[in-house]
Amino acid sequence: MENAPIISLQNVDVFQQDKLILTNVNLQVAAGEFVYLIGKVGSGKSSLIKILNAELDLFAGEANVAGFDLKKIRRSEVPFLRRKLGVVFQDFRLLSDRNIYENLAFVLKATGWKHDKSIKDRVHEMIEKVGMKDKLNSMPHELSGGEQQRVVIARALLNNPEIILADEPTGNLDPETSEDLMSIFKEINAQGKTILMATHDYPILNKFPARTIICADQKVAENSQDAEMMDFSEILD
Repeated sequence: MENAPIISLQNVDVFQQDKLILTNVNLQVAAGEFVYLIGKVGSGKSSLIKILNAELDLFAGEANVAGFDLKKIRRSEVPFLRRKLGVVFQDFRLLSDRNIYENLAFVLKATGWKHDKSIKDRVHEMIEKVGMKDKLNSMPHELSGGEQQRVVIARALLNNPEIILADEPTGNLDPETSEDLMSIFKEINAQGKTILMATHDYPILNKFPARTIICADQKVAENSQDAEMMDFSEILD
């Protein structure tokens, strides 16, 4: 018997304020899948991620993410949903007034971790996973963009989420750094995490092929071609 999808959207309309961004979205993502969400800037990729993260309200259709019904979810339940999601942002969103250790420890304390040793052990475990253990005392502005994004990936993993939502994680990075980060994402996926990555970085799509969903003309459609063979330039430029 197949497992229920960890992300399921049926006939979903996505709005930003009163503007319809995407209509009649149907999407199923199985636990452990790696899925790209592609499309031009402004095509609705980020808005769709905000629906999954309950940052945007669901007004039409049905959506279930990590066991939460987004149509019925209460505001008080949203933090519990977000503990099952790790979000990687293009613009990092690190706290500029504290070092890397303090950035990560802050997230754990904010999500209910109480014991200093447990917090320290978890921060060290996750920062080592992304190859940044020598940067714990650095301030965010002292790190390169690629280093900051590694820290953001570690932050997303702190609470052992079931799903990683990555919104243009390589958008501000050079090609070599982007490939290094994609190798980290692929390793995380191989360990069982579900990853949904919004991108318009088509060299990455061709270098690291995976199931690909296209946002275009207010619609979401499955790419029926082999991702390795597809020319993404027309869709993404």
